[in-house]
Amino acid sequence: MEITEVRIKLMEEPGERLKAFCSITFDDCFVVRDLKIIEGTSGPFVAMPSRKLTSHCPRCGMKNHLRAGYCNQCGAKLEDGRAPKDADGRAKLYADIAHPINSDCREMIQERVIHEYYEEIELAKQPGYVSRYDDFEFEYAEASRPKPARFDPAHGQPAPASARHHPPSAPAAKPTERPPHTRTDPTAPPQTPPPPGTGKSEGFGAGIFPEP
Repeated sequence: MEITEVRIKLMEEPGERLKAFCSITFDDCFVVRDLKIIEGTSGPFVAMPSRKLTSHCPRCGMKNHLRAGYCNQCGAKLEDGRAPKDADGRAKLYADIAHPINSDCREMIQERVIHEYYEEIELAKQPGYVSRYDDFEFEYAEASRPKPARFDPAHGQPAPASARHHPPSAPAAKPTERPPHTRTDPTAPPQTPPPPGTGKSEGFGAGIFPEP
C-alpha cells in the first residue's frame, strides 16, 4: 500500500492548535478525508478522522454528547464522569473513524502528511495560491460513471447506446372505427332498400329532391 496523494487545507486562525485539514489517497483508488494536523508540544502531529462519543439519557434514552450536562430531549440532568477513560486515565470524548492498526503504517502516514504540510505552507506564500483540498467536491460532483452495456443475445454483443438508453416503444394502436349510432323503432315495419337506379338511396339527401 502506498500513499499516492496528499491534499492540505491550511487553517487561517492564528494561535489555534488545529493547523490544517488533509486528505490522503492510497494506491490512486481510496481516499480518507478530514485528517487533522495539530500543533503539539513537540511539533505537529496527525489526528485521524473521528466522531463524538455519546451516552444515552437514563430517562428517555436520547443520545447526548458526553460533555452535556442536561438531556437535549427531556431536559433531565445527566451525571458527570460518563466518558470512558484511556490508558492514561483521560476521558475519551472522540472515537476514530479510520486509523492505522500498527506503528509502521502510522509512521508512514505521519511522515508523509507532515512533509506535505510544510510544502503547502511554502506554496501558500505564492500569489494566486488555491488549496486543492476543496477540489474533491467538484471532482465528485462532475464524475460520471459509464453505464453498463446490456447484452444483446441476437448478436452476442452489447446493444447500441440508443437501444440501451432509449428502448423502442411499441407502435401505437390504430383506433377502432365505430359505426354511427342509430336509433330504431321496434314497432315500425321493416324497410327494404329501393331498387338500384331509382335515385332514392344514392348519395346524400336521397328522396329529398323530386325525381326528374
